[in-house]
Amino acid sequence: MKVIVISGSVGTGKTTLAKKLAKKLNYKYLDVNKIIKEHKLAESYDKKRKCYVVDVKKLNKVIIDIIKSLEGRQGTVSGIIIDSHLSHYLPKRYVDLCIITKCSLKTLEKRLRKRGYNKAKIRENLDCEIFDVCLNEAKELKHKVLVVDTTRGIEINKLLLISSIK
Repeated sequence: MKVIVISGSVGTGKTTLAKKLAKKLNYKYLDVNKIIKEHKLAESYDKKRKCYVVDVKKLNKVIIDIIKSLEGRQGTVSGIIIDSHLSHYLPKRYVDLCIITKCSLKTLEKRLRKRGYNKAKIRENLDCEIFDVCLNEAKELKHKVLVVDTTRGIEINKLLLISSIK
């Protein structure tokens, strides 16, 4: 069974890509935000950043358990797409491919404004994109990385052609 994680800065198109890819490949789609809620993994709420704080080690343990349980269902699940800006933290041995989504800063700023983010949160997310935080962390963890630019949208068929995803 193949496991593909899709990570990247907030607003770069992870969920759009993950859902399209899961549908096209007939893979199971895992929304990490739902997993965090279902398993009560949010340890606190950061009022300044307006987001939950999650212990990545605990999250990884739950995701690995899900992967293992799905691997046990021979023939029913051929692959999993894991959608989250935290998904690249999964250990390499559980991940076949790590896709990092990126987009232009102008596009990203527009997307974050449309979501109603305040200036500080927009700045923080733009900084993450500028400094390639998710990409650099994925490389440090030795993942096989594919970078996808979503500035002009996502063409799944083109992505499948240029990658080793099947």
